[in-house]
Amino acid sequence: MYHNILVPISFDVDRDISGPLKLANLLATPGAQVTLLHVVEHIPDYAISYMPKEYLTEARQAIQTELDTLAAKVPNAKGLVVEGHSGRTILDWAEVNTPDLIIMASHRPGMQDLLLGSTATHVVRHAKCAVHVVR
Repeated sequence: MYHNILVPISFDVDRDISGPLKLANLLATPGAQVTLLHVVEHIPDYAISYMPKEYLTEARQAIQTELDTLAAKVPNAKGLVVEGHSGRTILDWAEVNTPDLIIMASHRPGMQDLLLGSTATHVVRHAKCAVHVVR
């Protein structure tokens, strides 16, 4: 059983986030802290200049609302939106907040990913805690 669980959430269409949430419920000790983390990738400056100014703020608020809805289904869970490169940012967050388990969803890989998705592969190889990958 785990006391501090990180569940990176991707809202990609091919990701099923129900599995990681169910697993977090099963593996969490009573009173465990569960963090649902969504990483917003940086948008290049040249692309941002073509977007409405309120786009990023509204998108971030919509993601936070969705995370809060998911977090309501898991005891002691909270949603958090951060910005950066997904694999590196997940590891950086884990370094600071020291979860004892990371539960990640992975898509069905193509040959370019070999066995896991690229973000899952990066986290599995470099995390300093247990990582459980769910398909």
